[in-house]
Amino acid sequence: MADVHSQERRSYNMSRIRSTETKPELIVKEILEKKEFIYQPEIYGKPDFANFNKKVVIFIDGCFWHKCSKCFVAPKTKSRFWANKINGNVLRDKEINLNYYYAGWKIIRIWEHLLNKNPTLNYNLIIKEI
Repeated sequence: MADVHSQERRSYNMSRIRSTETKPELIVKEILEKKEFIYQPEIYGKPDFANFNKKVVIFIDGCFWHKCSKCFVAPKTKSRFWANKINGNVLRDKEINLNYYYAGWKIIRIWEHLLNKNPTLNYNLIIKEI
């Protein structure tokens, strides 16, 4: 199936997808600022939040970009490109997790769909994990 947009329009649409200040990140940011977490620290793996005293990193994973087993639907166009891109993200996530784990850090990964469904419930889960 051909793309319904021109190449220029598709490029523009893709350029509008943010990698920072996303709605799920902002929900969690409000919670964690009170718990001494730094938002988007410039450290290995680019976690969304980190607490250096407690050695905890938190990643907010988008369901599409990190291949959520519940939500992910593979694109029908440019399927090879997207498969390589998404699978590369998944492999990188595993590598990052291992590196933090062996360095003695706690890793928390939160799926985007969980934050979108019930932010209050997930607030309690996040606080319990820390």
